[in-house]
Amino acid sequence: MEVEYDDSGWQGRAKAQSKAEITGEHGKSETQEDNPQKTIQECLEKFLTPDYIMEPGIFTQLKRYFQSGGSPEEVISMLSENYKAVAQMANLLAEWLILAGVKVTEVQAMVENHLKEMILKSFDPKKADTIFTEEGETPDWLTEMIDHYTWRSLIYRLAEEYPDCLMLNFTIKLISDAGFQSEITSISTAAQQIEVFSRVLKTSIVKVLNNPDDVHGAIQECARMVCHGQHTYVYSQVLIQVLSQEQKGGFNMKRLSQEIIKYALQNNQNVTPITMALNGSAVYPQACQALTSMLTRNTLNPADITVLFRNYSGSDPPPIDLIRNPQFLELLVDALFRSGVKINPEHKPKYMFLLAYASAVIDQPAKKRPLTERMLNKEELKSTIQAIEKAHAICNVDQGSTELIAELQTLYNCIKYPVVGVGVIRWIENVVMEPSYFKLSTDSCPTHLAVLDEVAAVHPTLQQQILFLLIRLFESKQDELEILVQLDMKKMILDRMVNLLTRGCVVPVLRYIKQCCAIEDTDISLIRYFVTEVLETITHPYSPEFVQLFLPMVENEEITGTMRGEGDNDPVSEFIGEYSDV
Repeated sequence: MEVEYDDSGWQGRAKAQSKAEITGEHGKSETQEDNPQKTIQECLEKFLTPDYIMEPGIFTQLKRYFQSGGSPEEVISMLSENYKAVAQMANLLAEWLILAGVKVTEVQAMVENHLKEMILKSFDPKKADTIFTEEGETPDWLTEMIDHYTWRSLIYRLAEEYPDCLMLNFTIKLISDAGFQSEITSISTAAQQIEVFSRVLKTSIVKVLNNPDDVHGAIQECARMVCHGQHTYVYSQVLIQVLSQEQKGGFNMKRLSQEIIKYALQNNQNVTPITMALNGSAVYPQACQALTSMLTRNTLNPADITVLFRNYSGSDPPPIDLIRNPQFLELLVDALFRSGVKINPEHKPKYMFLLAYASAVIDQPAKKRPLTERMLNKEELKSTIQAIEKAHAICNVDQGSTELIAELQTLYNCIKYPVVGVGVIRWIENVVMEPSYFKLSTDSCPTHLAVLDEVAAVHPTLQQQILFLLIRLFESKQDELEILVQLDMKKMILDRMVNLLTRGCVVPVLRYIKQCCAIEDTDISLIRYFVTEVLETITHPYSPEFVQLFLPMVENEEITGTMRGEGDNDPVSEFIGEYSDV
């Protein structure tokens, strides 16, 4: 929602005159009260309220009262009789509490929390908006308020509850101007004003770029904010699209844009028209229409696939970015690698061609030619198509672990191609998530999960996907298995996580195990098993973040108490002795 303000008086410019100002000729007010008796009565009603002498508008009302001929004795009597000294009594009680031994910070927190509760209960947005008209400029008390986190957090809560309040929206802008935009976590609050939203979006993007160990969480947080509404989505995606054109770091922005699209689709938001408008596909109407049709329905169909195949196999193909759409690639991977999906043999090569083309062809500027001219590098296209064909033939056959062993070498050769690695993860996920999979498996490590180890070794960028799959398996209910068999299965999955850790996926794995310890819903013997395996696998030097995550688990008596020997020669004691002071 767009909110416009007339803030001419708020920035110290052309301050609006109040009715109480006396600037006219012959000592008369330029804005004389039309009905003095009515004005006096209005003022007296205000003077009768408790502690009115403490109100910020007291001087304005006194001027109005005296200009209309009010009696000084009467106003003095009213103000003094209705003076209850609530604020002063609160200060006195606070001083008594401090003298009684309560910490100053605790007393301050008690007073502030009570005030916040009172304000939340009695806040009136209409009265708050009168600050614009009565003050004429930014009140000093408002400027002082935003210097303290307690009152800024109150403003955030009120702004979320009263999004149309002009005073709160203006205060949010002041808070953002003061550099506290990272605190504005409420999307609805930030989305009210483009300046505030721009700063919050910038902070969120910087967090994505500077937080490689938890990039998934940072991207999810950014995507949730961008997908708040159509206006925030369009504005953000246009901005990110411009940034993605930069040579330095542009690929990071393109990845972020694709993750935002993926998040929007997962939340049933139809962003296809916006995506197609931003990627310049209108220049290629046939390819645009075919792709839009499939993305809108979220399903592939042979007719549209044939149109795209014809366009991209021709002499003047459309830009690769058009089919490097996350949703389209997900549909292709699902069609070729998910068990049970049937594709007409006549059209199957077209599916494989498009998936290989999107992943293997390099589109780069032609040297010594205009920037609009592109040169396509198709050196790996043929070999990628062949790898997809071989992997598809293996994954599309319903075979157990024993039969799969004979095909491992061929599959490992195909996995060297990243797109095949993605497809194999999708295939394995579909197989191992079947409820009966572990019931029928007799191997200490099923072949399918051993294949995941190979993918993790060859493609570090796919390790996060593998970890998510392992977490789902670890947390899945296997009620059909005996308790001891369930424990053995989970130990085997922990072995796969330790393998991921040794391949470089250190912090995400440790964070998950630490989370399991904190929630206390995981058998302690499994945590002990993980710690033992890690201590036997790793060696120093260790990063500070590794020590910070792993040391609390090693120091936990319940986890490692039985692993410690009498001396200090065991791995647990050595690790604690060397890093307990870090």
